[in-house]
Amino acid sequence: EVQLVESGGELVQPGGSLRLSCATSGFTFDDYGMSWVRQAPGKGLEWVGSINWDGVTTAYAESLKVRFTISRDNAKNTLYLQMNKLESGDTAVYYCANMKSDYWGQGTLVTVSS
Repeated sequence: EVQLVESGGELVQPGGSLRLSCATSGFTFDDYGMSWVRQAPGKGLEWVGSINWDGVTTAYAESLKVRFTISRDNAKNTLYLQMNKLESGDTAVYYCANMKSDYWGQGTLVTVSS
C-alpha cells in the first residue's frame, strides 16, 4: 500500500519558520522525483516545487524560491520542505506528491497568523 504522510504543519507567526516532512512507503522512493503542492483556503492547487530523485536538482515556484527549500533523505524515504520568513499568504494545506505515479498525501495545514 502506497502511503505519503505529511507532518509538521501548525500555527506560526508571520516571519517564522517551519519544516514539513513527508514520510513515504509502498513505492521505491529514490526512483522518483517528488513535489510539494499547496492549496490556500478557497483557492486551487499551487505547485510549490519539486526535487529530482537524488536531491541534486530542485525547482520552485518563482515567488517562493527565496524562502522555501525542498530536500529529501532517501535512506529514510522522506521528503522535506523548509519554509522561512512565512507570510499570511503561505497559509494553506501542503501536500507532498509523486506526480509521475499520481500518489498524494493527505496534506498538513500551515496557518500563518499573529
